[in-house]
Amino acid sequence: MGTLVLLDLMGGVALLLWGLHMVHSGILRAFGPDLRRLLGKALSNRFSAFAAGLGLTALLQSSTATALLTSSFAAEGLLSLVAALAIMLGANVGTTLIVQVLSFNIAAVAPVLFVLGLVAFRLGPRSRIKDIGRVLIGLGLMLLSLHILLDTLAPAENAPGVRVAMSAITGDPVLCIVIAALITWAVHSSVASVLLIMSLAYSQFISPYAALALVLGANLGSAINPVFEGAKRDDPASYRLPVGNLINRVIGIVLVLPFLGTIAEHMQAWQPDLARMTAAFHIAFNVGTAVIFIGLLDAMSRLLTRILPDRVQEADPARPRYLDETALETPSLALADAARETLRMGDLVEIMLRKVMAAMMTGDRALVDQVSKMDNSVDGLDEAIKLYVTKLMRGSLDESEGRRAMEIISFAINLEHIGDIIDKSLSELATKKIKRRFQFSAEGAEELAAFHKRTMDSLRIAFGVFMAGDANEARKLLVEKTALRNTELAAVERHLERLREGRPETIETTSLHLDVLRDLRRIHSHICSVAYPVLDTAGEPYRKSEADAAALPASGAASALPR
Repeated sequence: MGTLVLLDLMGGVALLLWGLHMVHSGILRAFGPDLRRLLGKALSNRFSAFAAGLGLTALLQSSTATALLTSSFAAEGLLSLVAALAIMLGANVGTTLIVQVLSFNIAAVAPVLFVLGLVAFRLGPRSRIKDIGRVLIGLGLMLLSLHILLDTLAPAENAPGVRVAMSAITGDPVLCIVIAALITWAVHSSVASVLLIMSLAYSQFISPYAALALVLGANLGSAINPVFEGAKRDDPASYRLPVGNLINRVIGIVLVLPFLGTIAEHMQAWQPDLARMTAAFHIAFNVGTAVIFIGLLDAMSRLLTRILPDRVQEADPARPRYLDETALETPSLALADAARETLRMGDLVEIMLRKVMAAMMTGDRALVDQVSKMDNSVDGLDEAIKLYVTKLMRGSLDESEGRRAMEIISFAINLEHIGDIIDKSLSELATKKIKRRFQFSAEGAEELAAFHKRTMDSLRIAFGVFMAGDANEARKLLVEKTALRNTELAAVERHLERLREGRPETIETTSLHLDVLRDLRRIHSHICSVAYPVLDTAGEPYRKSEADAAALPASGAASALPR
């Protein structure tokens, strides 16, 4: 019998956590970008920041999520530490609101939420309506889980053994705080912990005094998660916000704990319903700490800045700048971040391509060394982008989001291949030319420079196609691919003609010249790969015959290159 009760309790808690997850993910999917904009704008003073944190967390039902989001803003320098701390004070209050609502007996609303949520999720014409349906289903699951918890605890209410065990565990307030903090840290949700405490208090498994101590522990536990998840180990400054929030909670607990017995007596006299009393104390504690600390944020900011200084920034191109882990729960934002990082990777590839050709033409060996170092950065960014997008794809993406994720991975892979061609082939060719003191003929050098320029131009067009998804530009890119192939053939023909003429520069650089043309054409093929998914999405499959026809003028122009 005891095993069945334990399983029912575990199932109820699991259902509660899943309901919270559905509410949280649904809100982020439906309103994620809007919420970030709201958070970014409502920072004119600490009171508006407090209100923004309260409203955001009331929607997300996760102060941890708000902390991670705020930490990312602070890391990007978009808000001051004072504003960030004010947001967290508001977040601590915001997370209590749903608990206050659920302290009333509204379990009968759950079936209505299920029906409305299912209709919105299955029949909604837009993704936002479907996400709102997800939120409604999540709220219904939360109500159902509370009903399950109360029904499970009811039969054991009069069991002496259970009461003795619970009294032993919850007899010490400090032990209660530690237990609740650990549970909250483990489940990543103070809402779930407080709702469980309310269920235990309602069934009279724990005393009012123990219930309030457990609530203090739940508040402490919710402040621990951001310390581990929202900070970067190599950047002390990233710990300022989560540590500041943790300090607020600890000081609040220290101030309240000596008077907890008196508070419990007065609150029980005021509110005999122990579940609602627990919820009322939860909101009172967080409002009280907000009132105390809202005026002390400047001093706390200075203290945190002193003990957690800024990291000495080292220029490391391989370190991702835009891959925000907190955005992973909002696919549209995460995809935008990944695309932005991929574009930065493309900028490095563009610099590599420019420098390797400069090294080829000028004989500057230092440029070759720079290209090799930059390729390591490109490889690092490629791995980071693929890992980030893969994490995102583990969640549920709609069709367009999944397609965009694959486009980002594909373009990053092609950019990495371009970097390898530059580093492992063109750089070696440049080194060979420098060591042997070869010189291209004037005509050959001009051909290579023109071919390189067209490749660079296509790379810039590809960046635009990747970001904007313009089918017209994508089509032009593929037309240029065919035209450049024709240009390569014409350049090879002219090179062979110079060989037949017996020009010394052409003879000694013949393999070098042809290899450079080949590598630039390979690079151009990787560049043009960005066009195919854009045309597929637009319902315009690429037809080679059309491109060949369109490329004829370009080929004719190419034949006019110097001979």
